[in-house]
Amino acid sequence: MSQEPFASDSPTYDQLLEELKGIRRPGLPDLRRTDRPALRAAAVAGGFCDGSDDAPAGIEALLREAVRRLGERDLLGQAAAHTFGLLPDRRGAPAHDRRKMAAAVYGVTPERFRKQQEPQVVQQLAEAVLTILREPPPFPGKPGSAGQAPGPGAGAQTSGGPSATGQSTIARSGRTGRTGQEPPLRVDSVPVDARSTFTLHVSPIELLRDIEVLVSSENVYLEMSKTFRPTVSGALRLAAAVRDPAGEIVDDVLARELAGWLRAHGRPGLPIRPGTVVPTAPGALAARGVRRIYHAAVATPRDDTYEVRPESIARAVSACFALARAERDRYEPALSSICFPLLGAGRGGLAPAVSATWLRWAIRDELARDSRWRVHLVVRSREIAEAVGAL
Repeated sequence: MSQEPFASDSPTYDQLLEELKGIRRPGLPDLRRTDRPALRAAAVAGGFCDGSDDAPAGIEALLREAVRRLGERDLLGQAAAHTFGLLPDRRGAPAHDRRKMAAAVYGVTPERFRKQQEPQVVQQLAEAVLTILREPPPFPGKPGSAGQAPGPGAGAQTSGGPSATGQSTIARSGRTGRTGQEPPLRVDSVPVDARSTFTLHVSPIELLRDIEVLVSSENVYLEMSKTFRPTVSGALRLAAAVRDPAGEIVDDVLARELAGWLRAHGRPGLPIRPGTVVPTAPGALAARGVRRIYHAAVATPRDDTYEVRPESIARAVSACFALARAERDRYEPALSSICFPLLGAGRGGLAPAVSATWLRWAIRDELARDSRWRVHLVVRSREIAEAVGAL
């Protein structure tokens, strides 16, 4: 395949849109056979390739980053990933199969998806590519440096925050790589009080490792979030699901066990008391050292929103520790660590600072009774982490 010289200017939205429409049907394998100058120029400008034989791989990496910008658990991001075959084991799937999977994200037929949602998905993917190109390259130097990573602490600044000695810090730096997101961060010894501390993680909860009990925030009907939603509940549900060799979910472990608990307690379709905690197995998360998932029912549905009362957080924390104490010696070695998200601070609508304040109060009360537990708190952004550390 001969390639025309790269334009010095970035491609336009219309050029990108036209080429994205052109590769929807043949898929990513067609990138080697047919030149896509606008996407090729975008990949070069974004630092994903140097413009020679690595253009197809660079375009694919660019599209993966664009999907991440749309949101890997958002409807648009999920549908775009299916539409263009950007998911594991789906790269070479036929166009009609990819459209069928993308339509399933929205819960519509493939034909309705083709007419209504698909044009928006392709348009938003083009917009996401342009957003990437508007940003300065993360590292100066030759094209293709996007895949490189800076040395430890390169360009980082620190912002002071309290710790056991009053001097814990949270590193704050620019983007690392082309992800637009810094890697997970762990801050040890954030004080609960003068005697106790917890470990603070800035990370998706499903990426944590070797913490024995993970706590999930649920509604009072124990209806877990959909797996494509950007919530703690949805993330844990997806990560715990058991898959077959083709990557398809064959056992929705957490949702299945919660449904079984509701049946056993005569509560299908009925709410439980806010602050109630229900345990389940970890499913596939056992491979990361997780032994139990505790589902804390703190959110009460109200029309199209949720209500979370702070006292429900305190009850849930107390119930989590009570359950953990009851289960502790059933395991070898005994359970010793537990991790909380900011309960009710997502779709529950509670301010992160309010959730964090009640969590710390309740955790301090529990640790005063039994200090053997190693407590972890997980948040998704460094801004929230700094606010939590400053409380």
